[in-house]
Formats: sequence, C-alpha cells, structure tokens
Amino acid sequence: MSRDVGAPLAAPLYREARAFAPATLSNLGTGFDVLGLALNQPGDTVVARLVPGTGVRVVRIDGDDGKLPTDAARNTAGIAAAATLAKAGLSGGIELELVKGLPIGSGLGSSAASAVAAAFAVNLALGSPLRRADLIEPCLAAEEAVSGRHADNVAPALLGGLVLVRSLEPLDVVRLPVPEGLVFALVTPDMELLTRTARAVLPQVVPLSAMTRNSANLAAIVSACHTGDLALLARAIPDEIVTPARSPLIPGCAQVLEAALDAGALASSISGAGPTLFALCRSPRTAQAAVEAMIATFAKHDLAASGFVSPADCPGVRAA
Repeated sequence: MSRDVGAPLAAPLYREARAFAPATLSNLGTGFDVLGLALNQPGDTVVARLVPGTGVRVVRIDGDDGKLPTDAARNTAGIAAAATLAKAGLSGGIELELVKGLPIGSGLGSSAASAVAAAFAVNLALGSPLRRADLIEPCLAAEEAVSGRHADNVAPALLGGLVLVRSLEPLDVVRLPVPEGLVFALVTPDMELLTRTARAVLPQVVPLSAMTRNSANLAAIVSACHTGDLALLARAIPDEIVTPARSPLIPGCAQVLEAALDAGALASSISGAGPTLFALCRSPRTAQAAVEAMIATFAKHDLAASGFVSPADCPGVRAA
C-alpha cells in the first residue's frame, strides 16, 4: 500500500525493531575515502521503537562512558533515524536505545555503525519500505554532521563486504569481490583519535608522482580483488600520502606495522583515521600472531591495546 509523503505512522504503535551494525575498516591503505570493508565484530546495536507523537528521541545510551549526546540532533543514530523517517515519507515518534560496542575515535567506523544500526532498525520498525541502498543517504547525513561527508564506513556497514565509493554526488557505490582466504588482524591502542584531528594533518597539496603511484595501487587493489591475487593486493596497500601524515599521531605506529609484517602478515596500515591498525593475512593463525605482535609492540611504547581477527567477507547490518 502506498503512503503519502508526510503521512503519519499508521497503527499499531509501539512496534520496535533491533539492529546490529558492524565495525568497518576503511581506506585499506591507498583507498582514502573510497574503500571500506565490513568486519564481523564488534559493532553497535540500536533498538528503534515507534511511539505516539513526532520526532526522534534518544532515550538511552550504554557503553559510551557518557561521551555521546542524547540530543538526537547531535547524535548520529538520532540524525540517521530522522532522515530515514523522512526518506520513507512518514512522520511520527521514534525512541532509540543505543548500545555502543565500538570505542569512539577508534578508526573502526564508530559513528557510522550507530547511524547504520539506527537507520536499519527504524526501517524495520516501519515495515521495511526502503532498500538497504536507500539507507546510505540518511546515514551520510549523520556522518556529515560529526565527521564529514564520506561513505567509506556507512556503505560497507550497510551492504557488507568490500565497497568502492566511486562518487558521492551523485551517490555511486560498487561492491567488489573479496579474495578467498583473506583475513584481517586489527589492533586498537588505548587512546582516542578523532576523525577531525586525523583529517587536520592531511596535506592539501601532494606531489604528482605520489598521486600517480597511489592511483596505480588503487587500481591494483581492484584488480587483485577480481583475480584473488593476495600478493598483488599486499603490494598495493602501501600509501605514501595519508598514512605518513597520520602515523605520528599514533605512538609507535611504524614499529607496530612492522611487527605485523615480521609476524607473517602480507601488509599493514592504519584503519580509517586511526588509531586502530590493521594487517592483511592469509590465515586466521597468522592474523592472531600479528595481533599478538602488534599488541606487544604497542606495550613497548607504553600503550595498552586490544585486538581481534576478522574474516574479510562479512555481512553488513542485520536484525539483532
């Protein structure tokens, strides 16, 4: 049954839905702002509840140590929920409960996970009038409010797998095949690195030669994904524009990345804005060894750290 734009929510009220959105690994070295990968865990969970009245209210947040605003207009979950409601052409009241399973400022797409889980849960509660791809724009609006307009976290968190963001205006995202056997090791030091801080250190002008090499590496990543060539993929990860600028923000970064390689990883770099670092591996066993080596190296720089292993081909947001 079609709904008029701006139509109020129909009965029954108080219907609720729960969704889980996973962490994401973005950039993958040379793919700054254009490549993103869904991980299997951890992630954020949102309960969306349809209630009488109008507007979105964030009624509870757990797991954030009190850092996130409950004002829906300043919270990515709240912004995405309101934008999803509007995109569906409906009006009504929505309450959100957010459980943060992702550390804030970790480089694992924390703000995107909250937005994606909220958008998906609201859409479920409304009876799923929108497709997954339709939810990217509401989540982009949420990301733009807190960390800039980029889809390399929200797109894989929604769609799963490895995603190439070809364009934002107009929106154009492409799912890439994930090479068989690819596993990631991820380690997060006990520190917070906000996206705006990590973006502030990026160069505004780059040498043409560096841009050319990064472009060649990005093309090689796409080729490696289609051919399953892990050796080529590993050669294409190193980035000489963004990673060198951000490395000084993470104590011991170069040594930790090198430790992953010494443990058998194929390549290593910074996940998103950091401070999480990742290593590309051929097996879960090697990935676990890389995690342990990276944690031990962070300890040498007086930083506690935690890590996990994730397969590379993971689903995105789902009902919880």
